[in-house]
Amino acid sequence: MESLEFNKIAFAVLSTCLFVMGIGIFSDTIFASHAPAKPGYALPDAAPAGDKGGAAAAAPAMPLGEMMAKADIKRGETTMSQCKACHTLEKGGKAGIGPNLYGIVDRPIASIEGFAYSPALQAKSKTDGNWSFEHLVAFVGNPRGYANGTKMAFAGLKDPLQLANVLAYLRTLSDNPAPMPK
Repeated sequence: MESLEFNKIAFAVLSTCLFVMGIGIFSDTIFASHAPAKPGYALPDAAPAGDKGGAAAAAPAMPLGEMMAKADIKRGETTMSQCKACHTLEKGGKAGIGPNLYGIVDRPIASIEGFAYSPALQAKSKTDGNWSFEHLVAFVGNPRGYANGTKMAFAGLKDPLQLANVLAYLRTLSDNPAPMPK
């Protein structure tokens, strides 16, 4: 290829790049964007301003006894498969990212030896005592609403029947299952 032809091609490419850059600079001066006074978007709060994250925030849509009467243990077991990523379910199982859940119903809150519970759950253990069905509904339904500051990253189960299925299955994980709520 001749030197003159290469120069023509190089000039065309470079002048096109220069033209595109010039258009960009020109459009930036015409359509200048200004930084907002307050960066970001206003998102709705997850809980009302007066709520400090208590169990009332996770109150089920139907009474606990009615929820548990409709519970399906097999569906609860299926739903619990996602919990196995962090928790073990067998008797004597070691804690993983989360504590072992065998015998959780009526067990004292934050009571697995050697597991590093969040300060939020340690505080709940002093005020609420044991994992009753009501406390489990509140925690599994909305972990951060029940114990604000919990380490559990799970967002919670919003469907009352799915929640009842999980609780019915958790109830079976015990040598002496707790009585069903009325």
